Amino acid sequence: MIWYPYEQMKTMQEPYHIVDAKGVWLYTEQGRMIDSVSSWWSVIHGYKHPVLTEAIVRQARQFSHVMLGGLTHEPVRRLSEKLEQWLPGDLNYCFFSDSGSVAVEVALKMALQYYVNRKETKRTKILSLTHAYHGDTFKTMEAGDDADYHFILEAYGEKQDVIHIPTEIAALEDAFARYHSSLNCMIVEPLLQGAGGMRMYDVAFLKRARQLCDAYDVLLIFDEVATGFGRTGNRFVADLVLPDILVLGKALTGGYIGHAVTVANQKVYAGFYSDEADRALMHGPTFMGNALACSAALASIDLFETEGYMDKIAKIAEITRREMADFSDPRIGEVRMMGGCVCVEVKDAETLRGYQQFARERGVFARPFLKYLYAMVPYIIREEELVCVLDCMKDWFRR
Repeated sequence: MIWYPYEQMKTMQEPYHIVDAKGVWLYTEQGRMIDSVSSWWSVIHGYKHPVLTEAIVRQARQFSHVMLGGLTHEPVRRLSEKLEQWLPGDLNYCFFSDSGSVAVEVALKMALQYYVNRKETKRTKILSLTHAYHGDTFKTMEAGDDADYHFILEAYGEKQDVIHIPTEIAALEDAFARYHSSLNCMIVEPLLQGAGGMRMYDVAFLKRARQLCDAYDVLLIFDEVATGFGRTGNRFVADLVLPDILVLGKALTGGYIGHAVTVANQKVYAGFYSDEADRALMHGPTFMGNALACSAALASIDLFETEGYMDKIAKIAEITRREMADFSDPRIGEVRMMGGCVCVEVKDAETLRGYQQFARERGVFARPFLKYLYAMVPYIIREEELVCVLDCMKDWFRR
């Protein structure tokens, strides 16, 4: 029996059974629907893209996987070199893993060990944001701040090594003044907090965070698992403010196969590079650098570069602003838009009860959560398809 994610199995709605998928469309035996959430924000090129499919098939004819322990291969070498060339600054050192949660876990482990390697063993604390979500492994849950997801941590009592602050510069400055000597890192989802409620904030906060991290010798981690590859309207937020460690996942492979990467700068990498064995990063996911995933990622990046994806994202943002202009309802707290994301936050979660089936009947797959009705569409969506998604959201409040 399948145990589904984020569901109470006893009361969950029967999931839609998908028999095919192409472009932005998911097909069931009863009909089709536009995927308005890109399979948790990952399928940026749409489904059954021939370039991605061929990349995986071609690699599978050679071999599907070999471990990176004592072995290596051409796809992982090429992807590492591509990311080194493609990413900003000196984000050159790629540690691969098989999911975003694990990649963030690796980043947090890197940050702690960076200081342990320097004999600064009291730097055990993490600075994070309120409403943060960084994954579902244990340290990423601790770095997060959402009791709706991670209530299990209440069994351990009050957090000892994570400080949460709002996205306000005064709170940021106060946290560094109070805790800088015990911090090893600050971790953020830059500009757009995803599962924490599609909350959006200004780049000035990140610029000040970079200044303070430099002043107090604290590592800055950008979790761009959700925001990377254009979702905020920027290629990466790291293009605007440079972190010490960058985490990518989801859209890295175009959503075709699970993979992620934790990318460190020269400063962090140098903190591990030594003749001493106990300064090595002791981590090694079995499927890190998987050849199929690396081949898919290379093809996905090539599509992103050569098919005008930043223009596609700008067009999605333009249509969304046009269609959602002046949209309001007394039950709505706020409508937020950024790049390839739109979110309608309602005042009472009960307002959204029944929306998923309502959307299904209108040819749209949606997955609202808590008080948030949102869309993060595949970038290849046509204007009439995007308008259909946005009209569905508005029609729910016009009933």
